[in-house]
Amino acid sequence: MNFFKAQDQAKSKTRQLTFLFVAALISLLLMANLLVAVMLSFENPQTNFAQTIAQTPPQIWLFISLGVGGVVAVASLFKYLTLRGGGKAVAESLGGILIHQNTRNPQERQLLNVVEEMAIAAGLSVPPVYLIRENSINAFAAGFSPNDAVIGINQGTLDLLNREELQGVVAHEFSHILNGDMRINLRLMALLHGILFLGIIGGGFLRGSMFSRSKDRGGVIALGIGLLIIGYGGTFFGNIIKAAVSRQREFLADAAAVQFTRSNKGIANALKKIGGHSVGSTIENTQAEQSSHMFFGAIKPFAANLMSTHPPLEKRIQALDPSWSGKFEDTGSQTRQSSNAQSSALASGFSGSTTTSAPEIPASQSELLESIGSANLAQAQVLIHNADAGLLSAARDTFEARGLVYAMLIAVDADVAQKQLEYVDANAEAGVPNHVHRLLPAVMNADQEQKLTLLEMAVPSLKELSARQYERFTGITNQLIVADQQVDIFEWVLHRILTKELYGHFVAPSRSSGNISSLKRLSPELHLLLSVIAAAGIADPQAQSSAFDAGWNLLPTNKTKTFTTVEYFDYEAFNNALGKLRDLKPQLKASLMNACIHTALADGTLTHDQFALIKGIGATLDCPLPPLGKNPQ
Repeated sequence: MNFFKAQDQAKSKTRQLTFLFVAALISLLLMANLLVAVMLSFENPQTNFAQTIAQTPPQIWLFISLGVGGVVAVASLFKYLTLRGGGKAVAESLGGILIHQNTRNPQERQLLNVVEEMAIAAGLSVPPVYLIRENSINAFAAGFSPNDAVIGINQGTLDLLNREELQGVVAHEFSHILNGDMRINLRLMALLHGILFLGIIGGGFLRGSMFSRSKDRGGVIALGIGLLIIGYGGTFFGNIIKAAVSRQREFLADAAAVQFTRSNKGIANALKKIGGHSVGSTIENTQAEQSSHMFFGAIKPFAANLMSTHPPLEKRIQALDPSWSGKFEDTGSQTRQSSNAQSSALASGFSGSTTTSAPEIPASQSELLESIGSANLAQAQVLIHNADAGLLSAARDTFEARGLVYAMLIAVDADVAQKQLEYVDANAEAGVPNHVHRLLPAVMNADQEQKLTLLEMAVPSLKELSARQYERFTGITNQLIVADQQVDIFEWVLHRILTKELYGHFVAPSRSSGNISSLKRLSPELHLLLSVIAAAGIADPQAQSSAFDAGWNLLPTNKTKTFTTVEYFDYEAFNNALGKLRDLKPQLKASLMNACIHTALADGTLTHDQFALIKGIGATLDCPLPPLGKNPQ
């Protein structure tokens, strides 16, 4: 599926969600007013229902509508604020337990390996993974954007699925991360909480009336019943909204999982095992109902219907495996067998092709553009398999990961490197400098793509830092970057990835509006981006100008621009430009990335700096670039 088209569809789903929410709210207001009218007609038997409505002052109906609307709005806002922590907040509310990156549990290690491979394959930093101690087969992805996303997995998923099936489930969840579904899901949770809250209040009134001896007890009971009726109406509308927003996107995520893994067996067999499992994909946690649309499988055991959040299991399997006999796979005797089979998945966890040869760089710029939002799983496995074992281990340890990042920033120049190492020795946490010195030789031998891969793998380890450790880490990182009084392209990309991922985790998730619908007023920013890309990989000024023109002529803007020689990499101006371009609509981001790629490949080659620039630009714009099949020049 086209990445940018999927992003546009996600935005249209957001508009659909808003429309459905407004329709549901109007229905609830009508129900509330009708219930009050019924109560008033019972109190005045001399008038019929229509007369009661006609004789009641209009301000009464207005007051009821404003009261109900206000309660819904406040409840929705409160829920949204509780979700500001992004995916982490959702996972913890469901009882999720963070799986530490240096775990030695065989099942957990295999799961983290699968998530690592899929993240690198998609060009994303590795998300934290949470384990839910339930025996069903289920999973979810949650977050406002890829930089605060988490993956949640049920214990039953680890116990009953083999590696290929687990990979299919994880690929399905990464599709939700890439296609913008997560943000819709969190908004849906907040809005639905508002329209369901009246029923929660009604239940509270009824429970309270059980212990009351007040003469007004009857009125309290009536009010509670009335609010419960409205609450059931809210539940009805909520289920309709969830079904409308999420069902078709589950089919799309299944199809994407096949595309990512190049196999339909894994995800299809996982769904078959759900059908054959005694508890299927059910979730017992009471908080799961409000997030039912986020899960891989339906959280309730009843058959799918018009109001189900997921398509029928049989239809999902049939779409993936047309030759399916209709028989589910019995999992009753497989729990221990699968667990034992997984016990051999130790630290490396590498599975699949181990060939060190890889596909060529895309033959055309269009192929590279089309790769955005997809996954190159084979190359991700090659990158991880060929990485230095010591560096891999360091990326998976919260303590050593800091040393790994510091080592990546040590300059080649001996004098600058000496000053940087002395600064690390004096300011880093005790023990970290030893890791820097130990890892430095291997880091120096790694190329840029390998370093970026290790950085993306180290992100979940760095997210385990305390707030104070995070502040110290970012302070040291910044000082190492500017130690030589300049910022090169690799340092900029490293800083962009760290800032985007860690700031979103420790401070606030970064979000873009995606509402800018024209490139015309962003001409200076576009000019700067293409000029830097052209200068990064080409020495001849005339060739630089031709590369710039190749990209600029593809942009939908009427302004004419000529190449401007870039004397040095002004990272602050570059960051400011990207900050404005982040708010482009998805299809305009496609035009921008297309121009960047054509500029970089104008001479038929792709340098390390050009690849790093495009990767950094893509990461900033939430347009992840998968690893290439062949290293840049």
